[in-house]
Amino acid sequence: MSGLRASLIGSLIVALVCVAGGAKAQNEKLAQGEYLVRAGGCVTCHTADAARPFAGGKPIATPFGDVYAPNLTSDRATGIGAWTDAQFIRAMREGVGRNGERLYPAFPYTAYTLLSDDDLLAMRAYLATVPPVRATTPRNTLSFPFDQRWLMPLWNLVNFTPGRFVPDPSKSAEWNRGAYLVEGLGHCGECHTPRNWLGGLKSGARLAGADVAGWRAGNLTADRVAGIGAWRDDELTRFLSTGAAPGRAHALGPMAEVVAASTQYLTPADQRAIVVYLRTVSAVPVQNARVRTSFGQASRVDVTSLDASGDGARLYAAACASCHGMTGEGIVPFPALIHDGVTGALGTMTTSNLVLVILHGVNRKTREAHALMPAFGAQFTDEQIAALGNYLTRQFGDPRAMTDAKSVARLRAISQ
Repeated sequence: MSGLRASLIGSLIVALVCVAGGAKAQNEKLAQGEYLVRAGGCVTCHTADAARPFAGGKPIATPFGDVYAPNLTSDRATGIGAWTDAQFIRAMREGVGRNGERLYPAFPYTAYTLLSDDDLLAMRAYLATVPPVRATTPRNTLSFPFDQRWLMPLWNLVNFTPGRFVPDPSKSAEWNRGAYLVEGLGHCGECHTPRNWLGGLKSGARLAGADVAGWRAGNLTADRVAGIGAWRDDELTRFLSTGAAPGRAHALGPMAEVVAASTQYLTPADQRAIVVYLRTVSAVPVQNARVRTSFGQASRVDVTSLDASGDGARLYAAACASCHGMTGEGIVPFPALIHDGVTGALGTMTTSNLVLVILHGVNRKTREAHALMPAFGAQFTDEQIAALGNYLTRQFGDPRAMTDAKSVARLRAISQ
């Protein structure tokens, strides 16, 4: 009897150890999935209402119309709660939905095709824990013929190369990790690579900068004028962590969302890996680009003596000087505007970011700071924003970069 009792106790101990081990493995998988979902920036596109994360409904602006991000919560009717693992993996790698429908490449399956089985299953496991939200995705507003899903196989034939990530044995493990993050999970090229007339990525201009919902995503190549070739490693990792690299750039618009929801949560090792990989991306110069430090100076004008109420200088004094200083040299913690990437029009005469940040402001929250700038879109007319923008570029930035009311109106109309 005592032998039987000992056997039962031993079996019970083994069972408890197995259960504990299984629970630990599941918790580790969920933690891995949460990290990967953050690194992939999923919440950025799939959240229209901050109170309902992953519930979809956010419009993704494209040159062909708006594509609405779907519901990723565990709701079985309107989310992905009823999807199988195989259906999830197929969508991520092939751009095919649960019912066989072709997905539009506003969803970056062209990059996610590189992801490993383990990573995709971990992401799936985490998303299954997201509380269900009943939310039907609005209909896309694409123009003809881009609203015809049956044409997507032809698009894929020209613009999509499926396949898993294959490490380069001639490179370090750190470089390969960076390549996996930049090209796959982080899908950086989806915003930072220009597109052809069909919306596919231009392979000859990889990471050379592109337009996204009106914003200009920066050149991430090794070019020292228009790209990041002159940045120090610590400036790049700081930008990924905080969205701010004083004297270089501040994350605005979609990039501010990426920093707040994704890159700030990357481990220091992953941030360094990204930098290591980006250092090897071939330089793609921009015609007529100029180093930002070659122009722009502090203002010494007494703006209170100016009479024209619509003058950019007076608008600056009324709306901007309390944070950026009357001279534009900044008042801590607010940045200086002299030699800034926005007023300097990225050194490439690109004023869209300047206009859009005046229209929509900044709300970038990281663990280090909460960067806030009010939006002036409702307060200022298109003419006033153009006047203010032109004053900023003439005084503090690139005097070649000019905008007008018509350009402001066009940018104002783009969904954000």
